[in-house]
Amino acid sequence: MNPIDLWKRFCEYRCSCPAAGVTLDISRMKFSDSFLGELSGAMSKAFDAMDALEAGAIANPDENRMVGHYWLRDAARAPDRDITSAIESTVRDIKSFAADIHSGAVASPSGGRFTHLLQIGIGGSALGPQFVGDALGNPDDPMHIHFVDNTDPDGIDRIIAELGDHLAQTLCLVVSKSGGTKETRNGMLEVAHVYESRGLNFAKCAVAVTGEGSALDNVCKSQGWLRSFPMWDWVGGRTSQMSAVGLLPAALGGIDIDAMLAGAKAMDECTRNHDLRANPAALLAAMWFDAARSRGLRDMVVIPYKDRLALLSRYLQQLIMESLGKDVDVDGNLVEEGISVYGNKGSTDQHAYVQQLRDGVNNFYVTFVDVLCDRSGPSIDVDESVKTGDYLAGFLLGTREALTEKDRESITIQIDEVTPHRVGAIIALYERAVGLYASLVNINAYHQPGVEAGKRAATEVLNVQTALLTYLRDHPGQSLTVAELAEGIQKPDRVEWVSHVLNRLAHNGGRGVKVEVDSNPANVRYSLKG
Repeated sequence: MNPIDLWKRFCEYRCSCPAAGVTLDISRMKFSDSFLGELSGAMSKAFDAMDALEAGAIANPDENRMVGHYWLRDAARAPDRDITSAIESTVRDIKSFAADIHSGAVASPSGGRFTHLLQIGIGGSALGPQFVGDALGNPDDPMHIHFVDNTDPDGIDRIIAELGDHLAQTLCLVVSKSGGTKETRNGMLEVAHVYESRGLNFAKCAVAVTGEGSALDNVCKSQGWLRSFPMWDWVGGRTSQMSAVGLLPAALGGIDIDAMLAGAKAMDECTRNHDLRANPAALLAAMWFDAARSRGLRDMVVIPYKDRLALLSRYLQQLIMESLGKDVDVDGNLVEEGISVYGNKGSTDQHAYVQQLRDGVNNFYVTFVDVLCDRSGPSIDVDESVKTGDYLAGFLLGTREALTEKDRESITIQIDEVTPHRVGAIIALYERAVGLYASLVNINAYHQPGVEAGKRAATEVLNVQTALLTYLRDHPGQSLTVAELAEGIQKPDRVEWVSHVLNRLAHNGGRGVKVEVDSNPANVRYSLKG
């Protein structure tokens, strides 16, 4: 397609949402001129499903619960007054608590103001807050935010080392809806141990975001933590950024949460429009649908041309892949649906995988994120009348053009600057696009059976480990192969698990497992040290 035709297509398929400050350009996708019209019937059903969701329909039949993350930025839309009141009072409490922390009215038990925040959570309890904190944080913020988002001991040690002498002025925020998420519980126990080992009172430095009556809520109350904020069952982890999960760390970090909520609300209002051509979320969902159905493209490459948005792809990985990665549709038919998401930032990616995007396997579409404002202050010329930001913009347009030349598709999202309002709008844009796409492909976006299956298998592995250690203690002095040990604990079909578990135990002190190495894993023998 020649440049003039591309310009005409750009003018026709550019969708702007001025109230949210976001513009969407789908002109470089290869949908036919008749496609949007042909999709109108299916999209109308998707709009109706979204309307029902917002009205309080049971959207997660697995847990018999509503899905109400849209109410978080427009509480008046909640289906009953109790929910409206809970949302509004929580936002007020978050702002009040953050103000008390910043002023020192709520101070560290060792004296002085809390200056650092350590958030302990995983998945939706970390990815959104990390993205928002990185996008909107600055060196002069009232609190510097750190994350323990895994059950990796070395990773926890690194975060504690980063805090160093600031640990006594570090407020800990533990986030878990059920309180039973093992990674979060483990991180909490590890961090609490460090506090106590340094003579610090962890409870007087700890805050929870959790469900009422959860295991974490009980710990919080019994130990006398500073505060607890609610995590409602109608908010899923991957859509919880506008709840206390994301608003509390943002407010503590000095981010304007009212502006973030306003941006999300503005995008929600824009994307309630049942006119497909005027609805950016519906157009996004339509492009994903057309690419997958017409051309089998399942990979979404996200490249924001702004360092502050570098974590956007990580955030979208969970939102999109956990929501859309389903093996069956709502009618029980095998569909194996999903969209793979990866990305980093421009123009860094031009020195990484853009070579493959242009010349390699054509199984993807790119989403460019363009930010018009370079920086808050003036810029020097690096060439005659050319500044560093001009190069960044040039690389975006150049890469987009290079991909078009090789018949590679792309979408461009444009905002004027990275602000709380615009970040809120982008989060809402993708949340609604995910919901609409799920309706188009007839899947449930609001449950995650695969994640639960992995958790169940992990529990089985740990049960095998416990049984192995017990068996070895009951057979002192014996050096046994993995097959003998698997038979001994009555798990002969789990001999590979036995091999992996014992090999790791032998490499970590404390349990006394001794290994006699052999090149053949079947001949490796294990015992307990005497």
